[in-house]
Formats: sequence, structure tokens, C-alpha cells
Amino acid sequence: MHPSVMNVVLYYLFSTIYICYSKGTINLLENVSIPAVIAFGDSYLDQGNNNYIKTITKANFYPYGKDFVDGKATGRFTNGKSLADFFVKALGVKEYLPAYLEPVIQDHDFQTGVSFASGGTGYDPITPKITSVIPLSGQIEMFKQYIEKLKKMVGEDATQIILTKSVYLISASTNDFFISYSTVPIRKVEYDVPTYDKMLVKLAVNFVQEIYKLGARRIGVLSGPPVGCLPAQRTLAGGALRTCSEMDNKAVQLFNAMLKQQLQFLASSLPQAKIAFVDFYNPLIRIIEAPHQYGLEVTDKGCCGTGEIETLVLCNKLSTTCHDDSKFLFWDSIHLSEKGCDIFVNQVLPDLVTNLF
Repeated sequence: MHPSVMNVVLYYLFSTIYICYSKGTINLLENVSIPAVIAFGDSYLDQGNNNYIKTITKANFYPYGKDFVDGKATGRFTNGKSLADFFVKALGVKEYLPAYLEPVIQDHDFQTGVSFASGGTGYDPITPKITSVIPLSGQIEMFKQYIEKLKKMVGEDATQIILTKSVYLISASTNDFFISYSTVPIRKVEYDVPTYDKMLVKLAVNFVQEIYKLGARRIGVLSGPPVGCLPAQRTLAGGALRTCSEMDNKAVQLFNAMLKQQLQFLASSLPQAKIAFVDFYNPLIRIIEAPHQYGLEVTDKGCCGTGEIETLVLCNKLSTTCHDDSKFLFWDSIHLSEKGCDIFVNQVLPDLVTNLF
């Protein structure tokens, strides 16, 4: 056996032992092996790729990252660890998931997965144009580059092992609802809600098929979150009382129902594919409605500034922050706090693991 192949085999065997027996992790089956986690999509999984492109959709400044290692703003759209970090740690792969565009990534860290996600993108091709970020098509191209680099590092056979045994995460619908359908007049002229949802689902399915063709087999697709309950959308569309926008939430619910059905059909039609629908909606609704059950206190505002509208450049070093961000579900008016990320991943991990393995 080629040494590179042997190294990969040994690594994911040790990963299996770690996942099965380390304290605080899910007790997976003993034959589970996860050599890497690879992420695509938007700001929920962007680990800093937007730092290296020309866009204002960035989070590489204080107070973002204030609770991260050394208080460093890395480009993660939260105060500390992101959803991607909690997923990669819970799956026993490593502590943090790096951004693909980071200038320096150690070979071992590169081989155990990266994020191609770009905050502000979406399935709708208009969405990344509005926010000037990396579209999903561009993330596919980066994935192809990643594969070629892996082949040079570990060889063809070991690369194939990494690709087929890894877990892939996709989160990409939030900005389509929050930005494109809400603010681009032509979208509402061209599509009513059901037809817009149908278009997004088709694009989501196409994306899954694209990464499948490139070797992905274990794929987790996050549904749309309750966009109408994001603090910013409460402010913009929730009236004087800042209630959740039911119109927005119903649009997302329809999308989620259609997406779940189509992913189930897709999984049955692709050989060796394991495709998990990761519910991003109902777990957040449960947390929002009963925060104290999760050790939280505030779910209608973010920690940054007033918490009602500040995000991205509006959440900056001049903004005050809440006294204890561990009591807030949201960090800014769109993105989850580190605590919120932790709670959410713990909510969905058992189903993710069951469906992918």
C-alpha cells in the first residue's frame, strides 16, 4: 500500500476511535470513519473566505471574534466559534475548520477539510451578485482546485478515500429569502413564493449533484432557518412589536418541505449517496420559544449594538456589546452567537449522524 494511502487509512481509523470513545461526543458506530469535513455556502459556514475577496460582506474586525482564540476576528460571522467549528469538533475531525482561501494551511489541516463558504451567497444566482461574494459555482471551482491539490499531496487513491468518506455541509438559502426575494423587485415580479421556492430547491439539488459528481457521498444540507425571526427581519418586517414575520417564515417552511422531499428522492437515485436534510428551522424555533431550557435569555435581539439591526459593518468597534453573550441566541442581528451555534449543533447532530452513516 502506498504510504500516503496508509496514512489516510490510519488517520480515519484513529478518528473513528476518537468519535466513539471521547468524552462529550456522539457514540457513533465503530465502523464510522470521517477523514474530513468540507463546507459550502453562506456566512453560517464561512470561516474567513470573504477576507480575501473584494466585498463589504466581511467580519474580520472587532467585535467579531472577541471570544475566539486571542480575541481575533478571523472572518467568522460570530463572536467565537462558528457552526462549522462545532460540527467539525463534534464529528471528531479537528478543533477548527479553516477557510480554503487562507494563505497558509498546514498539509494535515488541508487534508482534514476546509470551508469554501462565502458569507452573503445563496442558491439564487442574483444573491451573490448583490453582495459581491463567491457564488456557489465559484465554490465548486475552488473544490475542484482542492481536489487537484489533494492529489499532489497524497496521491489519487488517498484522495478518493478522503472524498468519499468525508462529511459535506451546505448552507445557502438564508440570503435568498432575506436579501434577494425581499429587496429585489424583479424577483417578486418573476416569481410568487411557491415558484421562487421551487427554483431554489432545483438549484440546491443541482448543487448536490455537482459535488456528488466530484466524489462527495455523505452530504448534509441545512434547510432554511426561520428568517422571519432573525432580529434584523423582526425590525424590518415585524411591526412595532418586532414579532417574527410570518410571511417570511411561511416562505421558508414551504421551501424546507420541498427541499426535504427532493433530497430524499435524490438520495434514492444516487448510488452510495447518503444525503441528510438538516433542519435549521424547527430547532431554532424551539430555542426562540423556550430560551431558558437552553440556558439562554434573549432570542429577539443580537448581542452587538442595539441587537435590532446591527450586522457586518454596522457591528463594529464603536458598537457596544451585551454584558454576557452566552445568554444570547444571536450575536448580531442575523448570525448566531457562539453559544447559539453550540446549542444548535447539539440539537441536530444525532439525526445528521444517523442519516449519513
